Amino acid sequence: MSDLPARLTALGLRHLASNLDDLVALAQKRRLGAREFLEHVVDLEEKDRARRSLERRTTRSRIGRFKPIADYDWNWPSRIDRTRVEASIELDFLADHRNVVLVAPQGLGKTMIAQNIAHQAVVAGHSVLFLTAAQMLLDLGAQESARTLDRRLRFYASVSLLVLDEVGYLSFDARNADLLFQVVSRRYERKSLVLTTNLSFQDWPSIFPNATCATALIDRVIHHADVIAIEGESYRLREAEKRAAKAVDGKKRP
Repeated sequence: MSDLPARLTALGLRHLASNLDDLVALAQKRRLGAREFLEHVVDLEEKDRARRSLERRTTRSRIGRFKPIADYDWNWPSRIDRTRVEASIELDFLADHRNVVLVAPQGLGKTMIAQNIAHQAVVAGHSVLFLTAAQMLLDLGAQESARTLDRRLRFYASVSLLVLDEVGYLSFDARNADLLFQVVSRRYERKSLVLTTNLSFQDWPSIFPNATCATALIDRVIHHADVIAIEGESYRLREAEKRAAKAVDGKKRP
């Protein structure tokens, strides 16, 4: 029995190996038969593997900390299609390999919504990667050979859901535009993309001022896409004004 936990671990039965004594004691206490005991152990192993798989996918997704959609103030934006946002969070677009594009000025929660979509995809068992467009392009631009670049492009094309945040906050040269176009093209009609931007599509050429592929890039992004526009004043500006007003009010009190 001394090496049984190690043998169980080698077989991939990690939960059983870690809790062997407790499970044996439980089986004796409840007078479980051999079949009942095995069914109990298998059930625990399946739940433990599902938990560890979720943890791995969550870590690899790079979503980071975020507020749940339950905390979103739907009454603050002057314009938002709540039904389409909630449908996106329910992942209605994934089966058809459609895209979701969230268009909004800064501070209206488009990143928060994108993070919630990504999280739901992780929970549903999909591979997900969440990062800014600048981070992805920096990674691709740093590849030193055609072979390593192709490997990274295949990586970005392979995840079930790719979420690119903050498209439009920085301008990119023609090479970066081409790299983004390659990622979008490799995913086109094969895998879904969620994208957040602060610019309308008519202003996208300003992101890639010297790129000939800007029009083709936009076409592939929006061809099979749910474009959700959000309008209004910034949440962050509102919160800052509240804090400032509270501080002024506190100073006025004796």
